[in-house]
Amino acid sequence: MIIKKFQAKTESEAIEAARKELGANVVVMNVRNVKKKGIFAIFSPQLVEVTVALEDDTDRAIQEKANVSARNITEALGKVNSIVEKAESETGVERLRRFDKTVSSDDAAVSDRPVTYERPRPGNILEEKLDSLQNLLEEKLSPDVDRNKDKESEKPEKTSDSSSKSEELGDELSTFFNLLKTTLTDNEVNEEYASNIVEETRKVTKAGTPFDVALSGIYQKMILKFEKPLCITPAEKGPKLVFFVGPTGVGKTTTIAKIASKFSVEQKKKIALLTADTYRIAAAEQLRTYANILEVPFRIIYTIEEMESALDDFRDFDYVFVDTAGHSHQNSEQKNIMGDFIHSVDGIVEKEVYLVVSATTKYRDLMSIADAYSQITEYKLVFTKLDETTALGNLLNLKLYTGAPLSYITCGQNVPDDIEQFNAQRTVKNLLGGKR
Repeated sequence: MIIKKFQAKTESEAIEAARKELGANVVVMNVRNVKKKGIFAIFSPQLVEVTVALEDDTDRAIQEKANVSARNITEALGKVNSIVEKAESETGVERLRRFDKTVSSDDAAVSDRPVTYERPRPGNILEEKLDSLQNLLEEKLSPDVDRNKDKESEKPEKTSDSSSKSEELGDELSTFFNLLKTTLTDNEVNEEYASNIVEETRKVTKAGTPFDVALSGIYQKMILKFEKPLCITPAEKGPKLVFFVGPTGVGKTTTIAKIASKFSVEQKKKIALLTADTYRIAAAEQLRTYANILEVPFRIIYTIEEMESALDDFRDFDYVFVDTAGHSHQNSEQKNIMGDFIHSVDGIVEKEVYLVVSATTKYRDLMSIADAYSQITEYKLVFTKLDETTALGNLLNLKLYTGAPLSYITCGQNVPDDIEQFNAQRTVKNLLGGKR
């Protein structure tokens, strides 16, 4: 994205100059009156400064591609989404959980009761739309079944619960569930989590169930495990103080700039930017630059007293975003300092804390990071750098490990475009083998 300022005697002349240089597709972000600087400024007429933004060709191509992908995803999962929305609107998550317990109950009256599945319309919509997963199934299913039959004739009879369940479901459906598990682990979902998800669905699946119905069951379970995203909300009274914490190099400062742009430019909210990152001069200057472009207050804070002073100065604002120093999660001293900053405002203003982590980080390291920050405060999760990985399993892994809500995801460096609220439906489709 290109952001540039133009000055002229009138607003229309400034906009015309912007369009002449950048083209007719410029978007006006801000208009303000300015005076020339220098000795003779008092004799010069007041000027109008217009800040405009323009997506370059690459940005537009990416956006068009994203729009096409979004439409494909909506069409692909429309039927299953309607199932989930209907269930949630009627009785919520609890009913779906009770359904699982009811179907798997040992009570004879319940277990003998036939289970009715809602079959998709002709054409097996769900199978067609999750095309990469289904293609993989078609490639592997028949050969695997034949090989399994050959191997079974050579092996002694199995007596485990798992094998008896496989016999009940039939070779094809069992192979389908095994393929689902493999697909999840290939997308770097933790093997334990993948096994649990598949087994929960396997237990409530009757023999002869169509593949698309079984796939719908897996899809619904994963949506419920992700839960709804929780993003920044306004305070009931006064400003909402929002801390962004996390290790170095994950993109905290850029993420703050993207969110600040959304609230300031699109929602017209009064915001202020603070940084407690006094370790890196570049980080403070980067946030200062974004503050200048957005024309919002910026301040560096070194002590708790300066934090309290800033809150007093910005008490009429809607949001105050705080960038914190990135550091090793194993550094106890810096961790304690950050905890003091975060809890210094308890009882003074409403606050939220967002842990920013990279989707490219190893799951073992993510667990260690999450544990370290859990010792400081409760938080919501922000995942960055989704454009730098092809496997999104860590989103589900960390959600299940911490229980913390997901909020935002980022997928590039462009401010303010490359950020959005976490979308469970899209992520689950990807984890099940669908294309992003």
